[in-house]
Amino acid sequence: MSTAVRLDKWLQVARVFKTRSQATRACNLSRVQVNGETAKAHRRLALEDRVEVELRDWTRILIVKELRDKTLPKAEAPRLYEDLSPPRPQLDPLERLLRRRPVERDRGAGRPSKKERRQLERLRPS
Repeated sequence: MSTAVRLDKWLQVARVFKTRSQATRACNLSRVQVNGETAKAHRRLALEDRVEVELRDWTRILIVKELRDKTLPKAEAPRLYEDLSPPRPQLDPLERLLRRRPVERDRGAGRPSKKERRQLERLRPS
């Protein structure tokens, strides 16, 4: 166990972000605050620090209970913090539809591509 850990490492170990680069990006975009101040990725965390992370329309509020810089099993990650976050908001039905993958079409179905359109124009008499 360490005495001080980088913020981006701790956010990844605590499973707030999937990767350390995602945690660093969130810090660079000012989406992470420690004790009410915007924090950079290299900031050192201490016990009892209050970390607030903006994730789209939800703000997670975590109190640091344990400092780790090495990953642990997912089931053990919540022991690193006390979670004071409000419940995650539900997505409205329209946003849920917009998050879906676009419809995949078979090749040749639907509108012709630019290349196919040019081929059709060459066949058509002027």
